[in-house]
Amino acid sequence: MSAQDHHPVIDSPDPSVAEHVRRYIATDGASGHMEAGMTNLILTHRGRKTGRSYRTGLFYGEDSGRYILVASGGPITHTHPQWYLNLTAHPEVRVQILADHFTAHAHTAEGPERDRLWQLMTTLAPVYHSYEAKTRRTIPVVILDPVRPGPTAS
Repeated sequence: MSAQDHHPVIDSPDPSVAEHVRRYIATDGASGHMEAGMTNLILTHRGRKTGRSYRTGLFYGEDSGRYILVASGGPITHTHPQWYLNLTAHPEVRVQILADHFTAHAHTAEGPERDRLWQLMTTLAPVYHSYEAKTRRTIPVVILDPVRPGPTAS
């Protein structure tokens, strides 16, 4: 995402999400990591059309060192959220969890893995069941694999 670093990052157009993101960043997650009874992270992603950097706050779960997101888009939506569409085009993302900042590679869970992770996330946030009941689409489950630096030559 470095090609666009000279442009300011654009926060979610939803005022409550933008406020949450700013509060989270200002406090290294002390205010905002636990929100609505769920753990939250900040996801910075590159726009598939603009190339600009965008960020949003999202609920997350953990699975074997990976971070799991649900691309619900809210309670009643029949389209995937913009952040999800962006990361399908540009899967390298930046993540902030509390004061920890790292790069991750995002991909959509499929088949039995998606089913297992959907169960994990609906256990953590049962509200996703009601979102699923109100949409015609299969809600994507996203896996964020942290990019770990390789060994350095000495």
